[in-house]
This record gives sequence, structure tokens and C-alpha cells, in this order.
Amino acid sequence: MNLTTLARHALTRGHTPAATYALLAKRSGKPLHSARAVCLALTIPLAETTRRLTDCHDTLLADPRPNSETDTGEVLEALGIFDIPKSLTDTELAIVNLFLTAIDAMGGIRAGHQHGLQRWITTGNLTTAYLSLAAARPLPRTGNPARYWTTLVAAGELLTTTNPDRRIIYALAHCRTQATIQHQKSAPPTSHAPGRR
Repeated sequence: MNLTTLARHALTRGHTPAATYALLAKRSGKPLHSARAVCLALTIPLAETTRRLTDCHDTLLADPRPNSETDTGEVLEALGIFDIPKSLTDTELAIVNLFLTAIDAMGGIRAGHQHGLQRWITTGNLTTAYLSLAAARPLPRTGNPARYWTTLVAAGELLTTTNPDRRIIYALAHCRTQATIQHQKSAPPTSHAPGRR
């Protein structure tokens, strides 16, 4: 039985991808082949599987420590190696494009936050991605706050057309408030004509 067939069998029996990897790697002694088998069993396309595994091969799979299969499987899962890409609708793709515009307007993003956003977008968890961006703030020196909040308002309005989650509605209200504040900050002061004496 090949590794991908074994991976499918383990997954259908309720094993997590991390546990499936550990099982295969212990049996075969081939970490890279085991990780590839789990990805393929999860129906992740071969090209995407290859890209993901190339990114982590040297640090995790090239020279594993003895008896580290369980830990390695958990790290691979946490890195998103086993995330199943969701096919997005046109509306969801438009929302993702708005997210990317907002991320650019942040003026910089922590690596952990960027990783989380990438995973949520890959798996189609746009609600969590939106809530995360709505809770963040653009950097004052390098970011574009007006563009950031305006873009998140547009993304939230699109998101509410397909998802009635109350958290999105509250986050959208927050983004609208922030966009209004930014608009007021950037508006030139109004000049009053001098009054008659």
C-alpha cells in the first residue's frame, strides 16, 4: 500500500493531518514523502504541495531528530502545510482583493499576523480574516489610515451580503467610525468669512 493510500485511510478514520503525518513518517522513515502523501490525501494539488514542502523542507524534513515525528506533524499543521485551499466565489475573490489592499495600506504587518491572514484566506475563513484586520491598525508613519479603513468598509459591506454574522456587522461599524475619523482629519479646515462690524 502506498503512502497516499495509507494517509487517506488514516484521515478517514479520524486522524488529524498532523497525526497522520507522524504515523506515516514513523512507519516509512521518509518525512518528505510522508508530508507529501498527507497533502495529496487531503486533495491539495501537487504543484501547491510541492511549493509548500519546498518552503519548509530544509528546516523540518531534511534532517529530522529521532522520534520527532509527532512534533514535526504539529509544526507542519501549524504552518498551514495541510490547509485545504477553498475555491472562492467571485464575491469572495473581490473581498480578498480588498483585504490585500488593506494589508498594503497598513504600512507593515507582523509576520505572525500575515501568516494567520494567509491561512484564513487560503481556507476561505474570510470572517476571521476580516475581524483580525478590523481589530488591527495601520502604522502611523508608513501606513495610509484613510485608505485602510475605507477599504475595510468596502470589504465589510461585501462580506455582509453573504454572511450575516453579527461580529462582522459590529466590526463594519467600527471600520466606518474609523474611516469617518480619518476623513475628518484629512479634510481642510473650513474658513469662515469675517463677520461684519
